[in-house]
Amino acid sequence: MKVHQIDYSTGSVTSCILRTSIPMIMAELVNLLYNMVDRIYIGHMPGDGSVALTGLGLCFPIISLISAFARLFGFNGGAPLCAMARGRGDLDEASKVMGNSFFLSVITGAITMMIVLIFHRPILYLFGASDVTYSYARDYLVIYALGSIPVLVTLSMNAFINSQGFATVGMITVLIGAVLNIILDPILIFVFHLGVKGAAIATVTSQLVSMIFVINFLTGKQVELKLKISDMALEKKRCLRIIGLGTSGFTMGATNSLVQLVCNKCAFIWGGDIYVGVMTILNSVREVFGTPVNGIGSGSSPVMSFNYGARNGERTRKASDLTLVLCLIVSMVVWILVFAAPHWVSMLFTQDEAMIEAAVPALRIYFFGFIFMAFQTSGQQTLVALGKAKQAVFFSLFRKVIIVVPLTIILPHFFGIHGVMLAEPISNIVGGLTSYTVMRLTVMPELRKMDEERLHSAV
Repeated sequence: MKVHQIDYSTGSVTSCILRTSIPMIMAELVNLLYNMVDRIYIGHMPGDGSVALTGLGLCFPIISLISAFARLFGFNGGAPLCAMARGRGDLDEASKVMGNSFFLSVITGAITMMIVLIFHRPILYLFGASDVTYSYARDYLVIYALGSIPVLVTLSMNAFINSQGFATVGMITVLIGAVLNIILDPILIFVFHLGVKGAAIATVTSQLVSMIFVINFLTGKQVELKLKISDMALEKKRCLRIIGLGTSGFTMGATNSLVQLVCNKCAFIWGGDIYVGVMTILNSVREVFGTPVNGIGSGSSPVMSFNYGARNGERTRKASDLTLVLCLIVSMVVWILVFAAPHWVSMLFTQDEAMIEAAVPALRIYFFGFIFMAFQTSGQQTLVALGKAKQAVFFSLFRKVIIVVPLTIILPHFFGIHGVMLAEPISNIVGGLTSYTVMRLTVMPELRKMDEERLHSAV
């Protein structure tokens, strides 16, 4: 297969970001199909579809936590370090970063699998399961856990494909698995009558096929940096740098898991099982419509990292500014769509009229401040791309742990069940504006200094 590699050092910054972001957005949208298609099929199962969907929703915090490790070693950890090393021309270090990240992903996947298999019952009840929903959640989670290694390797190593400029290949990686998942889901769920178990088997099988494709590409002839066993020997300082920078992305994923846990618990307390199902719909919609925003951030990251490593402050600054503009446009479109058609959006995931009726006002409240996610994404991704680990970690914790979790617990006492949803828009507004403002005040002076140094050296 002949592939095209994007050169982040030349040409229009806008072109670089769009050529990277568009395939990544498509890839992330396709990646959502792994779990989204499961939810749609399960939610429309005859008889117990609504209960099964609620049970599946209980698994999301755990799945988010597992996926967060991919950000730790891949998108937010190893991949930016790899891109910066390439920008400096240090291909040996870039290759070793990729090898170490791969091995860390495999080890973490194995440990995660064992923990979930052994402790899934207390974990699920902690995350809001009831005696009615537990069996559905267990059936899905136990099988999903068996695929922890393929999930982590596919997601984390795909970031290194993108960081080398092969965005189209990154898209194909997840497209292969998603298409297979779409084909297998109805066969296993309805033809073989495996229900929730069938959905999990389809997902794990699809991720395994994607992992094989990723490893085959990264060990092939067309890549600049090859995945080699000799680069997998863990080196303490390198691992600490990967984990240190990746902690912000991991924190975002882990705190998403924490927020989902708290939301599920509060939704159950204030509204019962039906509102745990509503939270499943809200999380699903947020994942779908948040994907273009996240994809733009992910697509701009290697452009910023490469040029920051090359000490080109102007191109780095332009990439950061463009990230905000594109995210604002996309988030505005999403906000209008959700407000205009919440009933239609809810019907994608359930036919239960009671659940749809509860989901419509919840969607409008939950997405009220969605446009401010553009500031959060732009500020956060710039900090990650430039290796500002401490600031990135702080703002990950600030929005979710310091704002969302307390408000999710407190607000229902004043606004009832809708208080659970109200915490999200407040956190988007406060957290988004704060992170972006601090990023501008701390990063932009450094980038201007880079340009001054380049100007003096040229003279």
